[in-house]
Amino acid sequence: MSQGQNSSERILIKGNEAVAFGAVDAGCRCYFGYPITPQNEIPEVLSSLLPENGGQFVQAESEVAAVNMLLGAAACGIPALTSSSSCGISLMQEGISYMAGSHIPGVMVNMQRGGPGLGDIGPSQGDYFQAVKGGGHGDHRNLTLAPATAQECYDFMFRAFALAFKYANPVMVLGDAIVGQIKEPVRRVAPADAVSPEALAAMSKDWRLEGFGKRGAGASPRLLKSVYLAEGALAERNRMLMAKHEAMKAECAWECVDVEDAELVVVAFGSIGRIARSAIRQLRAEGHKIGLFRPITLFPFPEEALRAIAPGRRFLVMEQNTGQMVEDVRLALFAQPGITGSSVLWHGIMPGLFIGADALRDPMLQALKEK
Repeated sequence: MSQGQNSSERILIKGNEAVAFGAVDAGCRCYFGYPITPQNEIPEVLSSLLPENGGQFVQAESEVAAVNMLLGAAACGIPALTSSSSCGISLMQEGISYMAGSHIPGVMVNMQRGGPGLGDIGPSQGDYFQAVKGGGHGDHRNLTLAPATAQECYDFMFRAFALAFKYANPVMVLGDAIVGQIKEPVRRVAPADAVSPEALAAMSKDWRLEGFGKRGAGASPRLLKSVYLAEGALAERNRMLMAKHEAMKAECAWECVDVEDAELVVVAFGSIGRIARSAIRQLRAEGHKIGLFRPITLFPFPEEALRAIAPGRRFLVMEQNTGQMVEDVRLALFAQPGITGSSVLWHGIMPGLFIGADALRDPMLQALKEK
């Protein structure tokens, strides 16, 4: 089916395939990766889509090689992408830290699988800590986006590349086996509305090789680096990172559903947020006052938005792990004074399990009864 320059196109594709189409339409022109289930449709589609659009696709010999290829391409100002799943992302963490330390933009997609270790190929949200608390050694943070639908897999690639270039920072798109494998209609932008790599790279040049004069103490005129041995240079660099992390709070995004009259607010992200929405719809039809707060940015976490709806409300955090995002919810609500009459409960779904809305109904009803 041909697509006119000014007409959008609706196609039936998997979340992984939506990532690939979204990346190219968002200006990506280089991909480096290594196959691993359940994200293999991303490199599969990009292996043909990128060359068709003047880009480069490389199947690297390992995840370690892939992330360093990403670093090299990004250092030259090229919008670049890598993707993997859980244990593969673990192998990339050194390179991600180097990118953060060098202030280099890049986008990574993690379609999580069960763990720890090799685990299985079922869904999991067990990499929450890894994604939002740094994703590598040292004091740095990845901007982290959590799609819940195939359409968001597509749309969030535009946001991911724009944020990576805006902040000269790694951005993680954190999905899972459900989000990556689900097949849904996706609206693709008209070709005339796609982002050119030149426009994306033009957002900022200070971090690129030709921007060496503006990179601060310890910067070299010939290379990008993350080592700062001069006295005070590393401290200055880390203060810059702290300021950047603070500025990122302006990018907080979330979704609120039926919270106005809710006695119980479920907090869930990604695929569990999607499944929770279905369970909430059923329970509200039965007269139960339940709402949903879905964080879209996991870092920065939308703590102010959560605090705004908190007074007098009970919260139930639901996630497919053994308790990770719940810590950020509790920090958001109770680390500062001023929130009264609120409580936080938690319900975990074990990694590797495929569940439906029925599996979340009883925990929600039980939470409503808690005193």
